[in-house]
Amino acid sequence: MPPSNTVEVLYLDHHSWLTGWLRRKLGCPHSAADLAQDTFMRLLSARETPSITEPRAFLTVVAKRVLFNHYRRQDLERAYLQALADMPEQLAPSEEERAIILQTLMELDQLLDGLPTPVKRAFLLAQVDGMSYADIGAQLGISIATVKRHLNKAALRCYFAL
Repeated sequence: MPPSNTVEVLYLDHHSWLTGWLRRKLGCPHSAADLAQDTFMRLLSARETPSITEPRAFLTVVAKRVLFNHYRRQDLERAYLQALADMPEQLAPSEEERAIILQTLMELDQLLDGLPTPVKRAFLLAQVDGMSYADIGAQLGISIATVKRHLNKAALRCYFAL
């Protein structure tokens, strides 16, 4: 069966069930519907659709990943809004700039997903905070050589994502 037909069959047979499952997890029918659609979009955009013997178990695994990303985006947005609230009003960006910055942060978070936490932290300290290798090493308690390795690993991830 071609991948699009497999996803189509999954959608027709299990969309309502998945939406209900997500609604119980989230407590919000609108978010559940959005994340169910995101789950099926992830399947449609996959390079290969695996052979599926347990469709609901498979959809649950994919939906849990989508749900995790949803929660991570919410956490990132909350942290960004808190940083804005702590900022002096005259330095706060415009609404348009806020939207662009938030979108960029979410894309960066997605790009760095899968890298070890120390690598992400070193990258963000260098790129966002503009810290030197020595300062990053001191803050993270690692050597300058390790900082360089971390930044190279993050840079490679960014390069190959383009």
